[in-house]
Amino acid sequence: MEVGPVAHGGFCVARHEGRVVFVRHALPGERVRVRVTEGRPSDRFLRADAVEVLTASPDRVVPPCPYAGPGRCGGCDWQHATPAAQRALKGAVLAEQLRRLAGLDLEPVVEAVPGAGDGSGWRTRVRFAVDPAGRAGFRRHRSHDVEPVDACLIAAPAVNASGVLTAAWPPGAEVAVTVPAAGTGDVVVSPAADQRVLESVDGREFSVPADGFWQVHPAAASVLTAAVAEALAPRPGETMLDLYAGSGLFAGMLAPAVAPGSVVAVESDAAAVAAARDNLADVPGARVVEAGVDAAVLAEVGPADLVVLDPPRTGAGREVVDGVAALAPRRIAYVACDPAALARDLAYFAERGYVLAGLQAFDLFPHTHHLEAVATLEPAEAQGT
Repeated sequence: MEVGPVAHGGFCVARHEGRVVFVRHALPGERVRVRVTEGRPSDRFLRADAVEVLTASPDRVVPPCPYAGPGRCGGCDWQHATPAAQRALKGAVLAEQLRRLAGLDLEPVVEAVPGAGDGSGWRTRVRFAVDPAGRAGFRRHRSHDVEPVDACLIAAPAVNASGVLTAAWPPGAEVAVTVPAAGTGDVVVSPAADQRVLESVDGREFSVPADGFWQVHPAAASVLTAAVAEALAPRPGETMLDLYAGSGLFAGMLAPAVAPGSVVAVESDAAAVAAARDNLADVPGARVVEAGVDAAVLAEVGPADLVVLDPPRTGAGREVVDGVAALAPRRIAYVACDPAALARDLAYFAERGYVLAGLQAFDLFPHTHHLEAVATLEPAEAQGT
């Protein structure tokens, strides 16, 4: 079949006898032979793997990892494309979601970040599955089956050197490995809840739960805090809310810019809250609230001049968007890892009078379909619209 455009999720869209086929391991414009992996004759769509390339895209390369390809490890989506082509594909997905869900006609550019030019060696937090023989590896795409590996191309070198991939583990177990993304400390294997690693971001240190949330690319924390600072343009004396604050990254990095103002970090995970309180102990006017982010909490901790929100992959949702807009902030920085959730929430913000004033996107997950974006929102009247 002829392969059509890229779609959200690490595949391209093709058609066979009028039916949509979601094809992995292909690139737009290619002619490929596929093997159907999911679907019945009565289904509206099928899933398939490209198992033979008849006409290749000029962007195609040989996957650098021996475990990538049809039926193999499901962790990487785009190893068969050049790094530049991967970023272009991600930009196309982001543009399509913004157009379809938010009515925004943009051509976002997904930027490369510091790191290996071939997209290797960046993932500092890795969770391995264990097969029935006790070997660690990764699950195959949309499967519980485990692909044992000797090394992971995108894992940080210290992860591969940790011994996890040569050890014998209980069948069916999961093994987590954490190394500091840009800091110091030991490699943590199968961390307990009370273990932490020390991260360093532009000279400021953060103590972070080893099994908690932290950006996995070594450049991510610095790149994203710079983008958020640019989006918010903080002023001395302002009040800032850091929603879904985790261990306090944005609150800690941006607090000096609003001093002698205040920063309120809101986070629901108890271990992250404890870490955030430690990390912000030396920040005058900083406060950490242990709570889920909802309209009631926002009304309690507001008002605010500035808001940064870094929600989970599912996005903020209408209730949170309404609650943030009700605080009437001067600027909002929305950090998103899912283009569809971001686009949906931008449409909700538009209903509440907040429009997109800027957008940056970063390739913080090379070889996968994931990206990170920072959207700047401000009241429509600030743009004269």
